[in-house]
Amino acid sequence: MRHILWSFIVLILVVQEGNANGKKVFETYCWGCHHQTAVAFGPPFSDIASKRSAEEIQAMITDPQGVSKLFGYKRNAMPPFRLKPDELKAITEYILSYKPKGK
Repeated sequence: MRHILWSFIVLILVVQEGNANGKKVFETYCWGCHHQTAVAFGPPFSDIASKRSAEEIQAMITDPQGVSKLFGYKRNAMPPFRLKPDELKAITEYILSYKPKGK
């Protein structure tokens, strides 16, 4: 419950900001559960980028419960985020920038 409340507060602050860049969106929404290259509460961006397409990443951000069911996950702790299109694109590109070379 605290995680959802914290996410909501952060969402309000970001909505007030304007143009997004991937690092800023990461710092606002993702850093509490994800790290770029190491396991935190959620998987690192390097793992996500090596396994998922841009469309899958965006779907997981906006509908994590639905996508988790599609992927066959037994549970999901990620809350859904309602990002502006430019924020969603920016965070997707940022995540994919951590794709290991050669994958």
